[in-house]
Amino acid sequence: MPVGTQATVKGITPRDLLNDLDARIILANTYHLFLRPGHERIERFGGLHKFMAWPRAILTDSGGFQVFSLDTLRKVTDDGVLFHSHLNGDAHFFSPESTVDVQLALGSDILMMLDECLAYPAAHERAVESMHRTIRWARAGYQHYREREKGAHCALFPIVQGSMYPDLRIACTEALIELDAPGYAIGGLSVGEPRDLSQEMAAITAPLLPPGRPRYAMGVGMPEELAQYVAHGIDMMDCVLPTRNARNGYLFTSQGKLVIKQARYIDDQEPPDPACGCYTCQTFSRAYLRHLFMAGEILFSMLASLHNVRYYLDTMRRIRHAILFGKFPEYLRSSKAGVLLTS
Repeated sequence: MPVGTQATVKGITPRDLLNDLDARIILANTYHLFLRPGHERIERFGGLHKFMAWPRAILTDSGGFQVFSLDTLRKVTDDGVLFHSHLNGDAHFFSPESTVDVQLALGSDILMMLDECLAYPAAHERAVESMHRTIRWARAGYQHYREREKGAHCALFPIVQGSMYPDLRIACTEALIELDAPGYAIGGLSVGEPRDLSQEMAAITAPLLPPGRPRYAMGVGMPEELAQYVAHGIDMMDCVLPTRNARNGYLFTSQGKLVIKQARYIDDQEPPDPACGCYTCQTFSRAYLRHLFMAGEILFSMLASLHNVRYYLDTMRRIRHAILFGKFPEYLRSSKAGVLLTS
């Protein structure tokens, strides 16, 4: 799922997301939209879909990850989180119930429950405390959601936490499935831990979640990791890497990484990725993209972001194709070898 934190996927127009990329669902962030322009203002515009002119599905994070990343600017209690805006220092409070209310005002299709996300490493005792708080918040927030949803046709996903401790991941999962939610997320990944540990937590957690309901691994991963997460039972993923790396001149291609500033591309007439069908690769050379990047032109970020997001979405399409045709084990082996099958 492409990440559109501020109600926009950086560098890509909604028209391109629809027509060139065929993105089916994108993310927006509750914390950022709560602070600016405000969920009540977005609600007056008819919700986030109309505000940003996006006709397909939207998933909103609860804002918990952003709040907990504030560190010295927030205080956690059993009732919720008191935090200070990174924009102007104003104090605000997020509770499990209020984050549901904010996301309902935004008109999200998939809402995320407020959870406590710990940085890595975390002591086991601290992780136990955090896990129990996440479970209490999930129960309170989900009850509020049931009372407020009233035919809004949206889904609220609780988030499994427990740091990098298998026993806590299992305990948290067992408690949250009692909510009988329409989908579940695995949080607390990509918070500084080794990447193989992220995979291990997903592998432990996903099989315990209800079959037939979406399983969402939050904030992952590199292209070669996507098939591995799917093999663990993950259905949904998001990551800022496609657009962030694009803005920094790093393109994902079927031939490996392409760092466009390198002098080798100054006269290179080849497209960024000969195997890619995106507008960027069908139209422009590596030499032209390098020129744009070195000149600091905005167009480079747009073209590179378009390609990187397309690369991720095409990777997921190939994974789905491989599953449908019984070739996923072969695809998985190729991804672990670092050479993704293209057909």
